[in-house]
Parts: sequence; C-alpha cells; structure tokens
Amino acid sequence: MTMNPVVHFEMPAEDRKRMAAFYEKAFGWQCQLLGPEMGDYVVVTTTESDENGPKEKNAINGGFYPKKDDWPAQYPAVVIAVEDINKSMKIVTDAGGNVLGEPMEIPGIGQYVSFFDTEGNRVSMLQAAPADVDAADVEVGFLRWKSLCCFTRRRRELVGRVSP
Repeated sequence: MTMNPVVHFEMPAEDRKRMAAFYEKAFGWQCQLLGPEMGDYVVVTTTESDENGPKEKNAINGGFYPKKDDWPAQYPAVVIAVEDINKSMKIVTDAGGNVLGEPMEIPGIGQYVSFFDTEGNRVSMLQAAPADVDAADVEVGFLRWKSLCCFTRRRRELVGRVSP
C-alpha cells in the first residue's frame, strides 16, 4: 500500500483575531484572515514559504476554522494527501472509519473531506485538482489557500502559476 503524507493541519478558533495575534506573537506565524466567501478560514504560514509551499523539507502550513456549536469534533486535525478521494473514502470506511459527508471542492486545490478514525479523531483527506484546471481557479485557490500549495506541488507540477 502507498503511504499518504500529512500535508496540512487545522484547528478550531473561537476568536480568529485573538488566535491570529497569539500565534503571530508566540511563534512568529503569518496569518491570513479570509472572508465569508471562504468560510472565514484563517490560513497560517508556519515556516518560510514561497508559491510552491514550505521551503523547509518536511514542514507544513495550516489553518484555523471558526468554532461552531453544531460542528462535530472540533479539535486539532491533520490533512492527508490521497490520489483518489472516492477510493480513499471507501478504504477509510472499510477500515472502520466514518466519513463525514461528501467531498467539497476547494477552488484550484482539489477535493476535501473529513472523517473520524477508529479512535474518534477527526482527520481530513485532500485529492489534488487535475493539472488542467482553469487558471482563474488556480489563482483564486493559491491566493486563498496558499498553505496547501506544498501539497499541490508535490502532486503535480504547477510551473508558472500565480504567486501568493
């Protein structure tokens, strides 16, 4: 079986401005607060990065999502890169996990879905968008989800794409 790497982390935040100020001050992270069209997500850059993602080998960036009363399992979680999200959803289910809904499209990045593992941890999977996606979608995705660029680059070459 092919190993699938961890490419991103996520954590909930009750107050995204307070959270951003904390991580900027405590760890020097850069925080980009996105708008409601991107679910008020906060992209965090944890290491020196460029348009291809982290420059440091084995480093990842991440993000924070708004904590909501009606969302399950709002704990720190990781995102795992997969080749085929539908196949991986079946594998997760067959292994005893519980997939949470259907994959959602992240413009220019790919398909994303969360699941509970057998220990009750919320984990997510991401399948890269095809190499022939529309350039405008790639630009939007890169500008708004730049912390996932390292995954995108590892799965397909995006030479000459937009820099965040």
